[in-house]
Parts: sequence; structure tokens; C-alpha cells
Amino acid sequence: MSDINYTRARPSKASVATEITVMLLLATLVLLLVTHLPGEVFHPGSKSFIFAVGLIGAWRYSWWFVQAIRSVWYNRRMFPRLRAQADAVGATEAPDALYILCTSFRIDTEVTFAVYDALVRDAADYGVPTTLFAAIADRSDVDIIDQVMDEHGWPDNINVRYMFQKGDGKRSAMAEVLRAISRCMPTHRSLLVSMDGDIRIEPGTLARSLSFFLAKEDLGAITTNNNAVVIGNDATKEWYDLRYAQRHLVMSSTSVSERLLVLTGRYSAFRADLATQPEFIELVENDHVDHWRFGNFKFLSGDDKSTWFWLLKHRWKMLYLPDVTVTGFEELPDRRRFFKSTLDLMRRWFGNMLRTNGRAIALGPRRMGFYTWWSLVDQRLSMWTTLIGPCIAVLLTLFVRPSFIFAYLLWILMTRCITSLVLAWQRGRWSALWVPMLYYNQLSGAILKTYVSFRFNRQKWSRQGISAGEPEDPRAARRQRLGGHLIHTLYFGALIFVLAVFGGIMAPADRLSLAAMVGAQPEATDHGDGHDNRWLALTLADAPQDGSVQLPAGHFRIDTGFNEQVASLDRMRGASLQGYGDPDAPTTLQIADDLAPQIIAGGTTLAEAGRFQCDEQRPCRLQVGGREIRLTKLSLALGEAHEKTQALARNSQ
Repeated sequence: MSDINYTRARPSKASVATEITVMLLLATLVLLLVTHLPGEVFHPGSKSFIFAVGLIGAWRYSWWFVQAIRSVWYNRRMFPRLRAQADAVGATEAPDALYILCTSFRIDTEVTFAVYDALVRDAADYGVPTTLFAAIADRSDVDIIDQVMDEHGWPDNINVRYMFQKGDGKRSAMAEVLRAISRCMPTHRSLLVSMDGDIRIEPGTLARSLSFFLAKEDLGAITTNNNAVVIGNDATKEWYDLRYAQRHLVMSSTSVSERLLVLTGRYSAFRADLATQPEFIELVENDHVDHWRFGNFKFLSGDDKSTWFWLLKHRWKMLYLPDVTVTGFEELPDRRRFFKSTLDLMRRWFGNMLRTNGRAIALGPRRMGFYTWWSLVDQRLSMWTTLIGPCIAVLLTLFVRPSFIFAYLLWILMTRCITSLVLAWQRGRWSALWVPMLYYNQLSGAILKTYVSFRFNRQKWSRQGISAGEPEDPRAARRQRLGGHLIHTLYFGALIFVLAVFGGIMAPADRLSLAAMVGAQPEATDHGDGHDNRWLALTLADAPQDGSVQLPAGHFRIDTGFNEQVASLDRMRGASLQGYGDPDAPTTLQIADDLAPQIIAGGTTLAEAGRFQCDEQRPCRLQVGGREIRLTKLSLALGEAHEKTQALARNSQ
């Protein structure tokens, strides 16, 4: 029970104290990152980080800004014309009948009263013959609705019908109501409003939303903007408002194509003759999917996705009305556990999305338009591309350079600040909490989407406490779960492997590594110049910190190009090069003249001595990349001397 006045409550927002605290924390974090950012972060060798975070980020944000631009175009240019047309027609015409389907399940009495009070008042003002179907679960709801009707004098144009739910979900209740409406023989000018029992409409909502059907004969459905009165802390309030801000942008963008990606169950309106077709009702009640691994299973929730898919399949247009706002009364399943509750909600929402997404994509771009079709495809891609940045940032931080995490945090703060400002520009308000919450929603959302995509048969409705989708046989259910875990691990492991290879964190075994493992003579180098600069530099980069690189027996050649290869690497960990150590199979380094002055043993350079035998008692040292590499169990010879030796050997043959 809450002390909120649900009849008059305004949309929730965080307190000023919370906003100031979060802004100070964000400013402090930015200051610390900027002032303590190591210079090595911008080393020219950081190509993998720039590729993963920069290039992938540029692609993702370019697509997001396309959506933002389309959203602005719709709200500033396209929708005002549609609004003018709808208002002009609505001033002289009205539907011949209005049916309202309002479903509720164990909602607080104060909320139920506020919802029906606003609904009855607006329906009475609209003046159209209205049948209100109240799909309820408790007898007390009847008393509340009767009380509302008493207070409004039982308006002549409103007829109330009560239908009790079975308790097996919202879908069966909706189907029963739609069958009852079909018996009323609705026409093409009859309209249906479908809404949840915790949504309060504002005065004029019916007139301002339903007039669009009168102005556009090819319009199949509309949905509206949302606000929320939230029971919970400041973080919960801003989490809901951020989701509505993101929804507003995406809905506005897709409406440019006169299509939507979902018809929100909170408040949507349809042509009644479409919503009462047997195929439509069947899809609402028994929507299901045939899957190669999960078999045939019914959808528990997601009726808004089913109705949307039917209209999309039959090429009906849909619109989002940004200037009509309904208010929902929101509360997390467990107010004391913010993260668990938000993750549970997102898992249900994403499950509904993924269960319908595949078959919608299969309709093809011709049926729905390329933009809408690509938006659906992007839903599948984004759950993986979103993970690329954080995954490679963690890999590079752990295995290449710890300072990468500073650059990544700066990137997160910068991009999410810009994103939040764009959302605020269209939403009309901004919250500092949006900055960290944007990243939380994106990262946790991507993880949950990938998780659900391998287990989308598992469904749960928290309010009604019911679940569905898995086999009744416990052993079959366990097999399905194990299969989901294995496939998910395979896909995620493949992503990490690809990122590790392309990010330069891990390289395929080269000829030198393979030879070192078996102690064999490596084959001739596959570089045209005959030098081993690259491979030796990579072995030093991949070695443990301050570790030693074991070389196989054989002859190897390096010159000043070795310096360039070392400089191009993000980091050089190895501190020594060690030969094979077998007198019968020695390891020889042939050193070019231009590199010889960098090798010292006992105060003498190789350029002066011409040949060194490096061992544990008298090691040689190579100065490269600002570091000293210790050389042991190696024979060093100047390039020219080695060439003469090879020439003499060939002549003697």
C-alpha cells in the first residue's frame, strides 16, 4: 500500500539531491581518468583497441544516430501534418462503436479505481457508444468499477461487461473478449482499445488517438507515448523513464516508415474488424513456435508482439503518437533488489522479442519495407556487437596493457553522455542517472539477449507466478538446458577467440613456435627478405613478463628491421633469448652489420668482435626498444662472415 494519490499523481523523477550527487561523482570520475590517464594508452601500436572500440562503436552509433535523425524528422515534420489531418477529420466524424479491453490481475484497489475513473470519464466525454470489457481476476474489482460508474452517473454511452480470467495468463482473457466483440459485428469504422489495468489515460486520449483511424483508411493500429508513476527509489524511477525515452526515439524513427517494432500492451488501438478475425484471435490465444531444438511450445506472454506480427504480416500500417501520453503505475517485482528485478523484467521482454523476431525477419523487406526489416535484423546483431567493446577491453587490460581500461571508461562516459543528451532533447528532460544506466541497460541487455536466444522457450510471468515452455519430463528439460549451455558457450567462446586473434592478443602458432615445441630445425622463412625479425619480436611480445624465449636449433637472421618490429608491438614482455643448448645442434643468430653495435658482451660490441659465443657465464646483451635483452646459449655471427662461410661450403661441394 502506498500514500500516492493515483488519481492525480504526476510522472516520477529522481530527487534534486540524487541528481547533484550523481553529477558530482561523474565529474570526479572524468577528472581522475583524464589527469591519471597513462600516455601509453595512445601508443601507435594500440590498433586492436582502436578497431574494436572505435570502429565497431562508430558503426553502432552511426546506426543509432540515423534513428535519432529519423525520430526528429517524424516529430518535427511528419507527425504535425498527420496530427492536423486527424484533428480535422475527428472534428466532424466519429467511430460507429468503440470497444475497450482492459485486463488486470491482482492490482491494488487504489490503482484500479484511478484507472477506471480516468477511462470512464474520457469515454463519456468522447460520446461514442462504448462497450467496456473488464477482464478481471477478483470480485472486488467489480465493486470498484461499479463505484466508479456510480460516481459518473452511469453514462448512457457506456456499457460495462465483466469477464473473469482463468488465471493462466493474459492471452486467454484477451481471446475471450475478442470473441465477445466479434459477436457484436464490428465494422471497419469500429475501433478497439486494448490496455492494461494499471494504465491511467489522460483527458482527451480517446479523441486524440482514435481520430487517426478516421483520417487513414490503411491504418491498422496505433500506440502512444508512455510516462510512469513509480513506486520505488530514485534509481528505479529513472530506470523506467530512461526506457520510455529510448522507446520514444525508436518508435518515432520506425513510424517514418509507418511501421512499428511492437504494439505496446499498455495502450494500443486497432480496427475492431481486424482484431476480431478468427486468425487474429487464434494468434493471440495460441501463438506458438516450432523450433528444431525446443519443439512446439506456446507463448505465455508477449501478446503485443503477436498482434503486431499479424498486422505486419498482412501489411497494415501502424503509427506511434508522440503527443498522446498514458501513465503507467510501475513497481519492480522486488523493490529491495533493483538489479535482480530489472534483469528479470528485461529477460521477459527480450524473450518476447526473440520469440517473434525470427519469423518477422522471414517476411522479408518487401512486405514491411527495408528500414523496418533491417531494424529487426539489427536486434539480432546488436546483442553480439554490443559485447565486442567490453570483451576486448577486458582482454587487452588483462593481457596487453592495464591502462586500456582507463581509455575504455573515458569512451563509455563520453558516448553515454552524448546519447543521454540526445534522448533528453527529445524527451524534454535529462537525468544524470541516465549516463550509467545507459551502459547498464546496454551491457546487461546484450548479455541477457544472448542468454535468452539459446533458451527462449523458458518463460515466466512474475505477477501471476506462472511459467511455461519446457518439457514436463524433468530429464528432457535438463537435456534442453544442457544443450542451451553448451551452444551458448560455443558461440561466446568463438567470439572471444576471434577478438583475441584480431585484437593481437593471441596469434596462430608460427613456424618458430612449432619448431621450438618439438626442438626441430625450422623451415626456411616465408618472408622474401630471409630475415626472422617479425617472428622473434612476436615471441618476445608473447612471452611471460620478464620471461625467457626458448629458440630451437638452427640459423636465424635479424637486422635493424628487428628494432622496427619491436617498436610496432604494444608491449614486449620477454627479457631474454635462449638457444637450444645442444652442442650437436646449436642455435646461431646471424646479425646484420647495422644491428651489430647494439649487441655487447664484456664491454665489446659484436661489430668489433665479429663473433660471440653467449653462455650463462658470459651472456650477451641486445639493446632494443629501450630495453636490454639477455642472450644465452647462442652463437652470434656478423652477417657477412656467415655469408662467406655459406659460400665456402657451397664451393667445396
